[in-house]
Amino acid sequence: MLFAVHPTGAFIFSTISYNSFNMSTPKLDDLEAVRTVVDTVKDFSPEDQQRILRWAIEKLGVSVSVGTGYTLSTHQTPSPSVAVAAPVGGKDIKTFMAEKKPRNDVQFAAAAAYYYRFEAPVSERKEAINQADLQEATRKAGRERFANPLKTLSNAHTLGMLDKGGEKGTYAINSVGENLVAMTLPDGGVVKKPAKKKAAKKKA
Repeated sequence: MLFAVHPTGAFIFSTISYNSFNMSTPKLDDLEAVRTVVDTVKDFSPEDQQRILRWAIEKLGVSVSVGTGYTLSTHQTPSPSVAVAAPVGGKDIKTFMAEKKPRNDVQFAAAAAYYYRFEAPVSERKEAINQADLQEATRKAGRERFANPLKTLSNAHTLGMLDKGGEKGTYAINSVGENLVAMTLPDGGVVKKPAKKKAAKKKA
């Protein structure tokens, strides 16, 4: 209830809803947040959905326990408590490399690290690879062996595709490398060297 003083001296009372002074944007509850996420990713393929959700989880810095024995059907609508499990079977590295077609040594190293982390059969998956793993990848993929596989891994690290692993001599795929392998290969991903600046000509 509010009141004002009229020029004549009479009080004028006015009733105004309190809510008009207390308007705020309603906060989404859990289910509404889930619906928003589902609506955003539902038109992507199952593989893209897994990658998008994984990147979002890593970006938020949270850990999620993935239940075993559950696979997400393309005809299912995930519920709030559902975690997407990785496929058990995986694919062989020769098929994977044939699909990605890495153009050079460092791209092959990044693709190998990506494969062993996300695409290999579950029993063969590992967070980071070493020079022996990379050389084994060349053998299985039918590629020429590296003269110095550890140097190749180090070069991929220098170019920002891999991070150093927890153990000496190991390297793990990072978000830059993931983006290269998952989104750019096989059609792009050429690593360009910075152009050299031309020396300014001296005036006579």
